[in-house]
Amino acid sequence: MSKITESEVQELKQICREIRKSIINTITDAGCGHPGGSLSEVEILSALYFRIMNIDPGNPAMENRDRFVLSKGHSSPGYYCTLANRGYFREEKLADFDAIDSMLQGHPCMIKTPGVDMSTGSLGQGLSAGIGMCLGRDKSGLDFNVYVLVGDGEMQEGQNWEAIMYAGFKKTKGLVGIVDYNKVQLTGTSTDILCLDPLDDKFKAFGWQVIECDGNDIEDVVNAFEKAKELREASPVAIIANSIKGKGVSFMEGKYQWHGQCPSEEQRQQALAEIDSCRD
Repeated sequence: MSKITESEVQELKQICREIRKSIINTITDAGCGHPGGSLSEVEILSALYFRIMNIDPGNPAMENRDRFVLSKGHSSPGYYCTLANRGYFREEKLADFDAIDSMLQGHPCMIKTPGVDMSTGSLGQGLSAGIGMCLGRDKSGLDFNVYVLVGDGEMQEGQNWEAIMYAGFKKTKGLVGIVDYNKVQLTGTSTDILCLDPLDDKFKAFGWQVIECDGNDIEDVVNAFEKAKELREASPVAIIANSIKGKGVSFMEGKYQWHGQCPSEEQRQQALAEIDSCRD
């Protein structure tokens, strides 16, 4: 497993801060968007796009690139801000988020947006798409990994479990399913609405290997992905990333009300100040 250095950890933490600030600005400027789940996924996306995945922003269609699917497509602000920071398009384009005819629609579109491998938004379908990518890869004689990020509320969708059953039974290699386990969904906590626990045992029962990590600790997230690479040949890998909804902004953390609410100008300034001052 490739060991991450302290200087690399600090560099990634700074990237996470910049992406979080971009999320707040993008959503506030647009007057719409989903801040809670976008903020909780930042370390996951930063680890993937700045360390783990084999990608080239200058050649988004590179045939042997690793693929990423944001199954929880409503958290697109976090995705777009990561892509912009990584160099897939100019950060100024974030000002067009969710505008008519913009390349940055409310849900990711693979036709419009450089770097987007799968159009998403209908919850529960991302893992199925990821399996299809793996099947196509094997038939084409290619070799890449497929990473699919799902929300915990989304895991209540039945199609996820069909995909999990299929991938485990077929021992689909190079498939990594990541659960952004922030335990808060649209109208309350996932525990109260439809509890998923014990989530690790459920994945194991379907034939997946399971890794758990602190989803908002960048070093822990990177180490989980590095371990998943080592396990890729045996069977699909599930990473359960225990995260915090609205991470980095005190008045948003753990609050279902911030699933899809837009900050006011005063709240924007408070959020940006808190993110800037955080060095965790």
